[in-house]
Amino acid sequence: MSRAFVNEDAGGGRQFRRFSLPARSDPSFDEHAARALIEGAMTADTESAEQATGYYWGEVRLRPHIERILARARAEDDRDVVRAAERFLR
Repeated sequence: MSRAFVNEDAGGGRQFRRFSLPARSDPSFDEHAARALIEGAMTADTESAEQATGYYWGEVRLRPHIERILARARAEDDRDVVRAAERFLR
């Protein structure tokens, strides 16, 4: 086969960022997953956060955690986190 038709990167894919998360059975997993999604959004890498957590952006189950993150970010005047959390909650 001609090398013109061979994708040498096939299967290699892009490198996903690693997030430090507790086991899925840990009661704090959803809280950590919410934070990971916000961090991913702030670095324009929600795909890695979704891959790591198993949750998609906007997951209803994470709303209470995102709301707490948003409240804390507003109190600390962390505009990047505020912006990401508000986008998540739309």
